[in-house]
Amino acid sequence: MIRINLLAVERERGKKKLSIGIGSGHKMTIGCSLILIGTIALIGWRYTALNRESQQIDADISAAQQETARLHSVIQRVQQFEQQKAALQQRVVLIEQLRKSQTGPVHMLDEISRALPQMLWLTEMKQTGTEVVIDGKCLTLTGLSDFVSNLEASGFFKKSVEIVSSQSELAPGLVGGGELIKFSLKAVFQQPAEAAGAATPAKKQGD
Repeated sequence: MIRINLLAVERERGKKKLSIGIGSGHKMTIGCSLILIGTIALIGWRYTALNRESQQIDADISAAQQETARLHSVIQRVQQFEQQKAALQQRVVLIEQLRKSQTGPVHMLDEISRALPQMLWLTEMKQTGTEVVIDGKCLTLTGLSDFVSNLEASGFFKKSVEIVSSQSELAPGLVGGGELIKFSLKAVFQQPAEAAGAATPAKKQGD
């Protein structure tokens, strides 16, 4: 009689199935582990890269802030220099105006004294801005006319000299008696620079 142990065959089949199941699960675990490790490595690398970029951006921002502060100080210095320049220009203009106002009367008196003819003298002179009022006396109307002509010819008076008034008065002090002519003139004086500029075109026309 031949005996076949079927239980042993079933046990061997069960062991094979069990071994096959354990092998596939192990491979799946290893694959998931590798994927997880790769993902962690990728995240770590990305985090490190972002951290470096963040540090670089912070450094750039800090450098930009320092440059902004430096430029702000430079702008403040430039503004101070501009204010000092404007103040100096105002001083220069004021000094020039004072110089002109000081030299103007000197030239005016010089020109009036040169224009005086003989037997004519001045008693009073007033200046309001550029307008000049001259009071004086002379012996003849010819002397007064010469005085007006000399003033106009000097080139230092913008408009023609105006005779405001002229009247005769007794002069007991004169030898043999006689009369004096009391007069008042009005004229507009111009600065020497303006007179030179006005005289230059006239000279060219004469040429």
